[in-house]
Amino acid sequence: MSEGPKKTKYTATRRLHLKSKLLKKATSMLAAEKEQNKRERDEALNERVPPLKLSGLSAQELQELCKELHRKIDVVDEARYDLEMKVAKNEIEIQSLTQKIWEMKGTKQRTKLKRVKKSHDAKLDALTESKLSSKSDFKANLKTVKKEDEKKEEVTDWRKNVEAMSGMEGRKKLFNAGQ
Repeated sequence: MSEGPKKTKYTATRRLHLKSKLLKKATSMLAAEKEQNKRERDEALNERVPPLKLSGLSAQELQELCKELHRKIDVVDEARYDLEMKVAKNEIEIQSLTQKIWEMKGTKQRTKLKRVKKSHDAKLDALTESKLSSKSDFKANLKTVKKEDEKKEEVTDWRKNVEAMSGMEGRKKLFNAGQ
């Protein structure tokens, strides 16, 4: 039994009335937002671009003004073109990377797991066995490694060693030690 929120059922007319109110409110908010954006745009243009005073200018001054405006337009067009080329290059790179991602996802196919049907008793037995085996002796599962005794040579007087190894008896000892 879940204690989730209760769903209240509205009649169709009530739902329609609420939808129409929401739409009216959204349209009024949208109109207000458009009006605000238009005001902000006009203010920004008035700050950045002073109004042109064309009255009282001679034909030569008007031509100079037009040439200056054309130079500024060319600079802006070049910047716009450069930005468009960067955007196009980045879009191509994004498309190639997404293609690589899809290819990599396609190569890694997940193996489908088989659904095994077990009885409740078998599931409980499996759970209890896993709990019991986790508490079992871990040392029993480890491989035993025997340490080999390293042969230690005793440090003795080398003269005695040389005298003991000289002659036929020394050779017998070396032969027996090698086997």
